[in-house]
Amino acid sequence: MALFGLGKTRESLLGKLTRAVAGRSVVDEDVLDALEEALIGADVGVDTAVSLVEAVQERVAKDKYLGEEELKGLIRETLLATMTGRASGPSTWAHLGPHVILVVGVNGVGKTTSIGKLAHYYQREGHSVLLGAADTFRAAAVDQLKIWASRVGVPIVEKGMNTDPAAVAYAAVEEGKKQAKDIVLIDTAGRLHNKVNLMNELSKIKRVMEKVVPNAPHEVLLVLDASTGQNAVNQAVEFSKVTEVTGLILTKMDGTAKGGVALAIANTLQIPVRFVGVGEAKEDLVPFDATAYVNTLFA
Repeated sequence: MALFGLGKTRESLLGKLTRAVAGRSVVDEDVLDALEEALIGADVGVDTAVSLVEAVQERVAKDKYLGEEELKGLIRETLLATMTGRASGPSTWAHLGPHVILVVGVNGVGKTTSIGKLAHYYQREGHSVLLGAADTFRAAAVDQLKIWASRVGVPIVEKGMNTDPAAVAYAAVEEGKKQAKDIVLIDTAGRLHNKVNLMNELSKIKRVMEKVVPNAPHEVLLVLDASTGQNAVNQAVEFSKVTEVTGLILTKMDGTAKGGVALAIANTLQIPVRFVGVGEAKEDLVPFDATAYVNTLFA
């Protein structure tokens, strides 16, 4: 399995790049069009694709010809420059009391599963974790999180379905503080179709948590399905209107040729990617590293 699960993205992108320059003695408009199509197909985003093509045009104006390896090298360098300085991977903290992470995302992206994997990751890093089941709207969400809590061996605070999410979040943070846990992970309902309700719900959750732990939540992680490509970018835009998103988790990177979406989001919203989901196992949530990500695309 390729790092970050980018095998399909890499095969698609490099295959198209190879075909674009094969047998060519010059980089002409046809090559540039094929290059732009390959980049957009990998969902790096239109703006990123256009800037990359412009960089190639500038280089061609000087050197007239770019071979396949030179072309890949130039694109890799340009992408690395795009991602340089972007915060990535897990955040760090130094405040007292539990570090509270609110996890948001629409239904079906793997939000609850990602929370279970996050709990496992932080435990492996030596942190104590508690879960809060505040997605009381989606059928079976609470039961699913209870299964994950049992699977990775962490306590969970839950009050069943159709209860007040803010009450669950409050109880979870209170219990996390009482048990001196390092991290409290809070699941939430993903009702993006009703933005006003979602905004009100998240605002209330934040208000009650702050009564227990100052400045909670300390992070708001948005879970996105990488296989949906530009739709994931659109979801990130919409969620950013509802709440302050501080980081991203990209799921299903192992099954998509659209892994370039991390670049699109980085350029569009300047939100750091914290973790990437690359499989079904509890270990298959890995910290994101921008440089390694770009290098893997061109490995």
